Amino acid sequence: MSLAKYNSKRHFGDTPEPAGKKGLAGAKLTFVVQRHHASHLHYDFRLELNGTLKSWAVPKGPSLNPKDKRLAMMVEDHPIDYATFEGDIPAGNYGAGHVDVWDHGTYEPIDEDANVISPKEFAQHLHAGNIKFRMHGKLLKGDFALVNMKKDEKTWLLIKHHDKYATDEDYTSEDYAKKSSLAYTAERNKDKVVKKK
Repeated sequence: MSLAKYNSKRHFGDTPEPAGKKGLAGAKLTFVVQRHHASHLHYDFRLELNGTLKSWAVPKGPSLNPKDKRLAMMVEDHPIDYATFEGDIPAGNYGAGHVDVWDHGTYEPIDEDANVISPKEFAQHLHAGNIKFRMHGKLLKGDFALVNMKKDEKTWLLIKHHDKYATDEDYTSEDYAKKSSLAYTAERNKDKVVKKK
């Protein structure tokens, strides 16, 4: 998928986000999860593939508990440079709000039997609506899946596989957010309460 949709939604003279250009593949595929407090708080889950970041908005954030099947809405591809983006998208711009990197690292595409596969095979699995991958992040480790719900091409579920990194405890992404992220959210929530009065 091209980055035309990403570019069409943004005015780069007004936003600090990087312009959409295809990136060069590195030795390993990267991923990033960004905590994005726009009109609603959510987590942007992004996997590098074929020079762009395949992207999903995950309202509740990722979980290491396999029982949690997190809704993930597929959005437009983002440029590779977006993986390091943090900061404020100004009011009046698409996605206005605060962005922080919640987790990042590398990943490996895998098949049903947990064998590593090529990016080309992974792209075929993505097109079929069922991808599996092994994450090497600071917070997210082990095997995960993204499965299309078949209602439409945008609606997916993000699921942790049972492995040594999985937990059966309640898992809340907010517990691992940066202090600066939480402070932004607290201030924004305070402003909403003031405006309601």
